[in-house]
Formats: sequence, structure tokens, C-alpha cells
Amino acid sequence: MAEVLVFVDHVDGAVRKPTLELLTLARRIGDPVAVALGNGAADTAAALAEHGAVKVLTHEAAEYADYLVVPKVDALQAAYETVSPAAVLVPSSAEGKEIAARLALRIGSGIITDAVDLEAGDGGPVATQSVFAASYTTKSTISKGTPVITVKPNSAAVEPAAAAGTVEALNVSFSEQATGTKVTSRTARESTGRPDLTEAAIVVSGGRGVNGAENFSVIEALADSLGAAVGASRAAVDAGWYPHSNQVGQTGKSVSPQLYIASGISGAIQHRAGMQTSKTIVAINKDAEAPIFDLVDYGVVGDLFDVVPALTEEVKTRKG
Repeated sequence: MAEVLVFVDHVDGAVRKPTLELLTLARRIGDPVAVALGNGAADTAAALAEHGAVKVLTHEAAEYADYLVVPKVDALQAAYETVSPAAVLVPSSAEGKEIAARLALRIGSGIITDAVDLEAGDGGPVATQSVFAASYTTKSTISKGTPVITVKPNSAAVEPAAAAGTVEALNVSFSEQATGTKVTSRTARESTGRPDLTEAAIVVSGGRGVNGAENFSVIEALADSLGAAVGASRAAVDAGWYPHSNQVGQTGKSVSPQLYIASGISGAIQHRAGMQTSKTIVAINKDAEAPIFDLVDYGVVGDLFDVVPALTEEVKTRKG
């Protein structure tokens, strides 16, 4: 089978879940070859092999931490030239999409972003996307060059499949542009103990109906009872009630969890664009005519300050 490059998202050797999802999708169209860069790259090999990587290309250099994006593009291009893959798959994060776009431009290939599914086709990989603010679902292929595809987190279930996972050192020569933008400092994000918003299996979001920053504790309590991430609509973020890093929507983060609970969110198209691919959607809103009810699998018409605490208690009771 043809080989498929998979760009590895990891933190000091700990592989993040979206990469394991990419390996599952990559096996549908070829033999996955993983590209792990930076500190701890070699430590990713065991996890990658357990999930189908036939080969792991690694390269460690200070440039990956000290400079932005371009060193990783240089390395991924080197891997592309070494392997001549049938496709290149990258996690659909903000950084991942920039890496993919730069690579596609360099190698003269087409790019598909924010795919939610992937399958083999006669003309190459076929990617499924949710487009035009999630109003349509499309299937697309690349007509020029090697397909470069970014895939949204939670698009596929992780399926282990043992493979060789042979580790090979990747030879990388950094371009002049690689050191153009230097990282001068870092500030660790304060941990909430909750899962990452874009990777969470369950997301509980609050909107204008929460009516104040102090009331988001109601949303957080439900999220914590479910082991979920907390999201917010643009209205809540613009009002200063919750950080922008938690915004779900067209100008925030795009999520696709197994369960999405929208509390006090009207369902404007901007918000729908960021969560409409969720597998199951539940809305709680006291306005029976709210647009969000046109989208949901389950809707509760009621005051969120009555419904959400009751739901939280019920979850706690059932969990024992």
C-alpha cells in the first residue's frame, strides 16, 4: 500500500488524541508513516506503533521550540520528499492548519481543511467536510499534487492496530525563514483540570442566558459532573463573562464532541458553525422559539438555572 504521512501532535513525547485519530483514518488509505518533531520525539514511537504507524520519522532540534511554525514545515517537507506519500494528514488546530497550508504551497498541492471523515476513492482520498457555517456536507478530493488534509479532533474513534513502528532519523535542513519569528517567552496556562475544549468528548457551553460571569459556576458544575470541557458563546465572551480561549463558534474554536450541551444559547449561525458536527446536541433555553432548537437532538424548554442544577444533581446521583 501507499504510505501516508501523519504529522504528530505531542507534548514532550506524550502523543495527543487527535494524532491517534489521524492514524486510524490514515489506515483507510494507506500505511501510516508518522513524523514526530522536537523534544521527546523518539518517545512517541511506542504509542504510534500501537496505533498503526509502520514507521516513525523523528528529528529533535531546539528550533522547533524556539521559533514558530516554519521549522516544522521544513521538517514535514523533508519527510514528504523522503517518503513520496499518497497524502499528508495534519491535526486541524490553528498551528496545524498553518503548517498544512505552507506545506501545500511549497509542494504545489491542493489542501482540504477541517475534514470530519476520510475514505479511499478511485482518484485518491475523499474527505468529508461540513461547510458554509455547517449548512452543507460535502465530499472533496484533491485534483493537483499530493493531498494535504487537516482533520478536526473527534472525527474518528481511536482504533489501536499494532504495527512495526520502525524509528528512523529524519534529515532536516532548516531554511532561512525558519528563524524569522522567535519565541521570546512562554506563560503556562492555568490548569482547570478539565479536558481540552477541542478534544473533549463532552462539552457544556453557556451563552447570553447565563447572564453574568458569576453564574458560569452553574455551567462549570455540570461540566465537572460529566468530566466535560466548558465552552461559551461569542455573546458571553464579548460580555467578559468567560475567556476567549473557551469560545465556540466561527470566530472561536470548532468542536465536534460526542455530546454538546448548549445552555442559554440562542443558536445564531456563528455559534452553530463551531459545534454543528457534534454527534449529539442538547439545548436548554427558556425561549421555545430559539433557533438552536432547529438543530438539536434533544431540547429542554426551561430556565437554565432550574434545569442545569437539577441535571447536575441527577448526574452525580447516577454516578453514585
